Amino acid sequence: MTGLFVLLIYVGMFVGAYFVVTKVVQSATAKDYTSLKTVTFGDESAVRPNRIAGVVSIFTLFLIWGMFTGSSLLPGFLHAPAPFVGTAEFTYTAEANGERDDATVTVIVHPREEKTDAPEVELGDGFAKNDSAAIAQWRTGLIRVDSNDEITKSDGAEVVAINGQPISRGETVKIDSGTVTLSDKGTPNYAPSRGWQMEPLYLPPPEAVWTRTGKVLSEGFRSFTLFEHLGYSLFRVVAGFLLGALVGIPLGYAMGLSNWFRGWFDPIVEFMRPVPPLALIPLVIIWFGIGETGKIILLFLAALWIMAIAARSGVSGVNISKVHAAYSLGASKSQLMRYVIIPNSLPEIFTGARVAMGVCWGTVVAAELVAAEQGAGMMIMVASRFQNTDIVILGIILIGVIGFGIDMLMRYAERLLVPWKGKA
Repeated sequence: MTGLFVLLIYVGMFVGAYFVVTKVVQSATAKDYTSLKTVTFGDESAVRPNRIAGVVSIFTLFLIWGMFTGSSLLPGFLHAPAPFVGTAEFTYTAEANGERDDATVTVIVHPREEKTDAPEVELGDGFAKNDSAAIAQWRTGLIRVDSNDEITKSDGAEVVAINGQPISRGETVKIDSGTVTLSDKGTPNYAPSRGWQMEPLYLPPPEAVWTRTGKVLSEGFRSFTLFEHLGYSLFRVVAGFLLGALVGIPLGYAMGLSNWFRGWFDPIVEFMRPVPPLALIPLVIIWFGIGETGKIILLFLAALWIMAIAARSGVSGVNISKVHAAYSLGASKSQLMRYVIIPNSLPEIFTGARVAMGVCWGTVVAAELVAAEQGAGMMIMVASRFQNTDIVILGIILIGVIGFGIDMLMRYAERLLVPWKGKA
């Protein structure tokens, strides 16, 4: 239910932001009608990311994160309903030997990080006595209401109602502060209302992640600084990617230019292409161990097939009229390769390189989860063992930011080195 509500909030913010940006902000700015004349619907080369939409998108994600974690960075009225904290009471009705008696249970629901003792209460009259308990937020607790009663379950006493509502074993009664479920053995199980906010154990607020980031920056993690962990991961990715490109690009050119190479290597490439790199981890560990060599070879294999297919596709996509024109002008095979095939295949190769780099970055994190002493994946693995969710989220954010940065650098290199992409 909470997940659906989060989705509806996100969709609502998207629709609202779209209306504001497209109908209000853009209408207030000057329009370049000259450029609009050359743009047609469906022209992919004319589509550019709306920077305002990008900023609003990131802001929306952080806003939803803060709303459902009770972040102190947001005003209270923006917070999603919080879990119940305070004093709760409910009355149970016990039946024994044909007689009934009521007693009150007082429960202190306290923050998870604070230890609180059950309050003292007067026992009251009758064979059913008043009880008390202390339960932490987001937790439930069985309350042995018969432990101080004059007639216990072993004597035939049975809880038959909660707050006057009849209840049987396995049934649940809703009260103001939560629910009471009668267990299969007849013991009330009190569950305070969880609200819509996430427990910090599963999703800490943004400020907790920021505080942990500062602590990891100053103290390091597992005897290595944060930059050393990220540096090891980057080194493995770059080394594996470069090796894959050095082998994959010539292989792809050969497959695109020679029937023999195409026939010989095509079955191998097409067989290995759909095999996920993670499936190769056990085999790579058996052959090359858990050291740096095994990780780099795994990344080499992750990039190799992508780069080979990209280069082959680039050669196959060269306009045949350009080849005929070069031959008609007396170009040799080496000149054809240098001035026609390579320049026209570079856009496909850069696209493949971006895909390969993304696959390598995801693969290195998974490889470090298996066996590593340094790296972003190792940080996430160790933190998850000790339920340090803030470090897990920190690692995920850093992986995403670095991966996005790498992709932006490759896009810039593509614009710089292949300015003719998308042009006839």
